[in-house]
Amino acid sequence: MIKFNSSSKPTIGVEIELQLVDKKNLNLKNISSKILAEVNEEFSNNIKCELIESMIEINTNICSNINEVENDIRKTLKHLDEILKNHETEINCTSLHPFAIGKNQIITNNPRYKRIMKDLQMVGKRFISQGLHIHIGIDSPEVAIKVNNALRVYLPLLLSLSTSSPFFEGEDTGLHSYRTKLFEALPLAGMPDYLNNWQHFENLTEQLQGAGIINSVKDLWWDVRPHPGFGTVEIRVCDIPINLKEIIALVALTQALVVTLIKKEPYKDTHIQILQSNKWQAARYGLEGVFVDPKTFKKLTMRKAIENFYMLVEPAIVSLGSKKYCKILEEILIFGTGSKKQRKLYSNSENFLHMLKTIKEQFYY
Repeated sequence: MIKFNSSSKPTIGVEIELQLVDKKNLNLKNISSKILAEVNEEFSNNIKCELIESMIEINTNICSNINEVENDIRKTLKHLDEILKNHETEINCTSLHPFAIGKNQIITNNPRYKRIMKDLQMVGKRFISQGLHIHIGIDSPEVAIKVNNALRVYLPLLLSLSTSSPFFEGEDTGLHSYRTKLFEALPLAGMPDYLNNWQHFENLTEQLQGAGIINSVKDLWWDVRPHPGFGTVEIRVCDIPINLKEIIALVALTQALVVTLIKKEPYKDTHIQILQSNKWQAARYGLEGVFVDPKTFKKLTMRKAIENFYMLVEPAIVSLGSKKYCKILEEILIFGTGSKKQRKLYSNSENFLHMLKTIKEQFYY
């Protein structure tokens, strides 16, 4: 039996995977163990290791509203930046480093990561991507399943608003989110199936554990999943927006979506092929993609689908006090996501260093 630690309010927790880059050449720098050794005890739960030594993860505490989230992230980043200065290192916030080579990265000395990489082999060596994970508190396991099912419909829209991984190992992939396709190469990753109820989720998890396919729920690398230990649904589909204000706006939108879906009737099962097609459109074309409504099979532009999505969640955005972040979402629709901005910067300079420096300079603005 899996216990779900229910949350009475739609609390927020955010995990941001960051790249560590050398200040001089902006290549990935395998230094996370040194950085973590200097983290103050106050931040020991907020700054953690990741799969490879050139990555680090920052986590918020449990936050009751979006303002707390922003203050929490800024505080942790300030502490991290202070440590990085001592090592001639900076953070980079694109979901894929544009020219770093996967096989040159060092696996973190952690039993779980060592086990995973032994299993993944070449797939794991290419997996040098970073994502944004958003936890929203849910008050019961059955509601968590209802929301998890419904969220599948909206995952492509969240992805299209966050795309920031067009380059990989020095090449333009032609996609807005190549991270998405790298991630889908992992076992048990991607769009999850429909879950009938909490018992269905429990049975599935226990069967997978019994068969030795997973060690725990943490090995279910779905785009969205119930997180029993935290009492949340965890949305994992997003790339990392390339500046802080867009990260916060996306978190605010996601909280409003979950709050909206909690109050709605359960969504019927949606054919997985429609969901996967919409996700492909988001990964390949970003905001220029096509979205097929899973209920009506009507074809919409991705932007129109996002406008409809916003109308659905607007009452929740207002009630949660997140209205001020809507302008940022409008700017994303007008000016494009991080993937478009990266391509434009690179096209103008044909220089990845110029691109990365410019993005870093604009991170806090």
